[in-house]
Amino acid sequence: MFKKLSKEEVSWILYDWANSAYTMVVTSTIMGLYFLKSATAALTGSAEEVAVTANAYWGFGNSFATIVLVILAPILGTLADYKGKKKLFFNCFLFTGIIFTLALAFIPSHLWMLLLTIYVITTLGFNGSLIFYDAFLVDISKDEDMDKISSMGYAFGYIGSTIPFIICMLFVVLAMFEIGPFSLVMAYRISFVITAIWWLAFSIPMIKNVHQKYGIAPEEHYIRRSFSRIINTLKEIKKHKNIFIFLLAYFFYIDGVDTIIKMATSYGSTIGIGDITLLTVLLVTQFVAFPFALIYGNAAKKYGTKRTLYFGIFTYCVICIVAFFMSPDKDKGTLTIMFWVLAMLVGTAQGGIQALSRSYFGRIIPKDRANEFFGFYNIFGKFAAIIGPVLFGAISMATGKANYGVSSIIILFIAGAIVFYFVPDDRKQNDLQ
Repeated sequence: MFKKLSKEEVSWILYDWANSAYTMVVTSTIMGLYFLKSATAALTGSAEEVAVTANAYWGFGNSFATIVLVILAPILGTLADYKGKKKLFFNCFLFTGIIFTLALAFIPSHLWMLLLTIYVITTLGFNGSLIFYDAFLVDISKDEDMDKISSMGYAFGYIGSTIPFIICMLFVVLAMFEIGPFSLVMAYRISFVITAIWWLAFSIPMIKNVHQKYGIAPEEHYIRRSFSRIINTLKEIKKHKNIFIFLLAYFFYIDGVDTIIKMATSYGSTIGIGDITLLTVLLVTQFVAFPFALIYGNAAKKYGTKRTLYFGIFTYCVICIVAFFMSPDKDKGTLTIMFWVLAMLVGTAQGGIQALSRSYFGRIIPKDRANEFFGFYNIFGKFAAIIGPVLFGAISMATGKANYGVSSIIILFIAGAIVFYFVPDDRKQNDLQ
């Protein structure tokens, strides 16, 4: 599959393989379980009140990290557009994420607020590196190949993340059944160490082989000038109608995608899904996501990126409807089946909708200022991600029902679908610019 790809394209794809371990182990599973157990042990109140409150703090912590990224993204994007700067900023955020992920293994479990703080820093490192990673797509790929390369990145990210996840899950399961000399807390800590090592090891090809091709020449007082360029880019986004409409649509629908990714484990735990079942379901989801990310890439080539993205948005609307009926008072067996259905639906759409959004945007922006525009791409995506977790937390706390919180996310998908109607069909290349 890699035979027709360049060394730069393969190295770029491998970074998805590397960083997806963080998404799978830290964001989606282990950290959510670890934080919830730590927080619920320290909080007081009924079991349901404590669970809802812990989930709310988890959502608020994710939202805070997003706010910081929203502030930093455009500034970093304009700075990184200068030749020779993109890799520097990428490396800074990469190593921040890896070092603080490793640090999670050494924080006492009863210090749940400190755990949340360190997790927020890892999120900043992880998502900060993605700003520059996404922008490198224009440096390593031609316009006509972007859907394919972007989809392959997500696809191999999903399948690659299963390897460290299986290893981590083995430690967790052994600890749950009290097999071996370590506790459940120790299993969680080992998982953080494994994730950090995996992330670092498979980032090496990206660090060595991928280089900035497009950019602007260095100039005096470039930090000061970068702020004026932010304003100019904002003005240009308004002038580029297609870019602005796409970003507005993306603002809404990617919020729902990110929220479901971040809240999946804590939501499942809240409605009574057992830890082993949660981990197994999420592992299978990764295997489902691998072929479907590639399928989305092929579908985009045949039916158009816009039509394929619309199908992904519709799938997520169905996911929200399924979640609405997952009340904790239902039979546990029924809830487990419904959670499996929900997770498999997520697996079919998650990678495809992210990959094609990235490649569509990469085709409509000026290549020599990719970081600036991808900075705003991340603003629209990450700023939207403030709304989802807060909406989830607020609705859950107001109603006392986590399923109401998850189902409310459908509002964002519907809004995104409406705005996305005005995005031009990518099969008509002249309409994209």
